[in-house]
Amino acid sequence: MRIVVTGASGFIGQALVPRLRQENHQVLRLVRRPPTEKDEVYWDPATAQWDADQLDGIDGAVHLAGENLASGRWNRQRMARIRESRTEPTFFLSRSLAALPQLPKVLISASAVGYYGHRGAESLTEASAPGQGFLAELCQVWEDSTAPARVAGIRVVAARFGIVLGPGGALAKMLLPFKLGLGGRIGPGNQFMSWVSREDAVRAILHLLRDDSLEGPVNVVAPGAVTNREFTKALGAALSRPTILPLPAALARLAFGPMADELLLSSTRVQPVRLQEAGFEFRHPDIATAMAFALEKRAPQQT
Repeated sequence: MRIVVTGASGFIGQALVPRLRQENHQVLRLVRRPPTEKDEVYWDPATAQWDADQLDGIDGAVHLAGENLASGRWNRQRMARIRESRTEPTFFLSRSLAALPQLPKVLISASAVGYYGHRGAESLTEASAPGQGFLAELCQVWEDSTAPARVAGIRVVAARFGIVLGPGGALAKMLLPFKLGLGGRIGPGNQFMSWVSREDAVRAILHLLRDDSLEGPVNVVAPGAVTNREFTKALGAALSRPTILPLPAALARLAFGPMADELLLSSTRVQPVRLQEAGFEFRHPDIATAMAFALEKRAPQQT
């Protein structure tokens, strides 16, 4: 297939693009600077510009672009940027794909399990109602921004990612205190964390590109959601370090602002029902093997 990818330089995109090429797909990377490589195509959602002529005849698009949620303390300005970085480019891409002379077959647009909000131990599936809070509202608007593509007849998948574990990414930000023996649970530790290995996230995207039966929301999470306490123990075990110094909720809120309640203290126990019903098999279904793989304690598995 001929696939357009946004966010190709991001954590998931860096692994997805070579995997697509490995499977002999042609990849076009949308970039917001003057292109320097033959596979790069210019786009600028802020000014509604892109080189549409180079995209005629594409088979699909994978939209991963968006500002990193955990790259800094949240305040009003940053939360506004996070929202704009997801909704405006998504709407522009969807509208632009719908205007191509030959419609692509599929648009896979990133979303997040933040859609469900803080739900305690409730088991959540794609059929569950949206939650409340900044992330839940953001994800709803983010997914709604794909409407132009959906109305035009393009198969649109909202890939609701959990925490993606791999070399780098969110895990890299956690490593230093754990390596120093200063890691521990955050807040009460009983809040559920829904996660997926980067290897499985990439494989899930490939599955979504191929499987015409999958449309609408799809949870891209491993089947083994864990509590923060269990996640912390798995990380400590993989690093052979103790995990005895908890971070109280009050200190987390002081350090991270609203991000603490939305990302660190929120409990979201999500199940990948639609992926599993479609026959997708996870390489890393449990947190121990996923953590070891993410920290490169094992050799990568081959497709």
